[in-house]
Amino acid sequence: MIDVEERYDWNPRSDEVLDHPLTTFDRMRSRCPVAHSDYMGWSVFRHEDILRVVEDDATFSNQVSRHRSVPNGLDKPEHSPYRALIEPFFSQARMAAFEPLCRDISADLISGVLNRQCVDTVPALAENFALQIQCAFLGWPRNLQEPLRRWSHENHEATLAGDREAMNEIAQRFSRYIHELLESRRKQGAWAPDDITTEIMTSRINDEPIPEADIVSILRNWTVGEIGTIAASIGLLLKYLAEHPELQETLRRAPQTITEAVDEILRIHGPLITNRRRATRPVTLGGRAIATDDRVTVNWVSANRDEAVFPKPDDFRWGRDQHQNLLYGAGLHVCPGAPLARLELGVFLEELLAATGGFSLSPGRSPVNAYYPASGYQHLWLDFS
Repeated sequence: MIDVEERYDWNPRSDEVLDHPLTTFDRMRSRCPVAHSDYMGWSVFRHEDILRVVEDDATFSNQVSRHRSVPNGLDKPEHSPYRALIEPFFSQARMAAFEPLCRDISADLISGVLNRQCVDTVPALAENFALQIQCAFLGWPRNLQEPLRRWSHENHEATLAGDREAMNEIAQRFSRYIHELLESRRKQGAWAPDDITTEIMTSRINDEPIPEADIVSILRNWTVGEIGTIAASIGLLLKYLAEHPELQETLRRAPQTITEAVDEILRIHGPLITNRRRATRPVTLGGRAIATDDRVTVNWVSANRDEAVFPKPDDFRWGRDQHQNLLYGAGLHVCPGAPLARLELGVFLEELLAATGGFSLSPGRSPVNAYYPASGYQHLWLDFS
């Protein structure tokens, strides 16, 4: 785990870290809670330190990329109007209106695995659900789903390899998808679909039209976050429940407890591992001296496994204080889409548990872990009854 170069505290891309991330994060949290590496800059592992970083947005900036990123990579005051634009899309009324379609998508996908054995649920359920649900929510055509799947896989591989040239090409390709989509809406004029994409296109920031580059950035960041985290979440939930049939039965009998169960399962092993920040001034964190412009990487998965906040973190426990759960982040950039994610994951599990008598890991087919920056699984074979 320790880098051979003494100036670094750990190597995030070592086989040990990639193959055993939770064990590594737990060790780092106790041995070196603020650790330096060439790949991530400063990595922060403790819940308390991570809250300090994400709640002090004056000291730890979200402007970490060479390219403009809206709204994820904006700080106050520029961030505020974009956040105000986005938040209403996740209102209670919007969620209620979207729920029937969410159920239809869930039920249709689940019908394809009923009574089947050795189903690789990552492409069949997790990825398909994430792709279909995201396109449906934004009003995007179904023929974009497969290009988005390929784009997501290639983006992950390029990020893991640290291939910035490939990452830039992939980002530009995705931007072209959105530019073409926006242009088709403009040509339709008054006949353009009445959906979220059209609404964002025609919205204004500070009483001015939103620049096209910012519209593309909003939709790109939204889609990247949604597809990756929802697919990973479905895989993590399926694996945990497959290994805990007694919890499956509890949730079948009491579906009203699914929301709490989802938050607790994803606290144990979350779908989003890290986010980046940049120090705007010299600061001491966890006894380490961080310089101006140093990269700071908060590890959400480690924070949610911090024994100081969640005793016996590997145990599923009803009644934990989920307000301490950083599954959806915290501070200025807490995830605005949390209501949508909770709806999607809750509805998917309700439909799955209602339609099946049970599901379990397929004998002889071990799950294949996803590698950072992804979480969850590349392959997860289940038997359904």
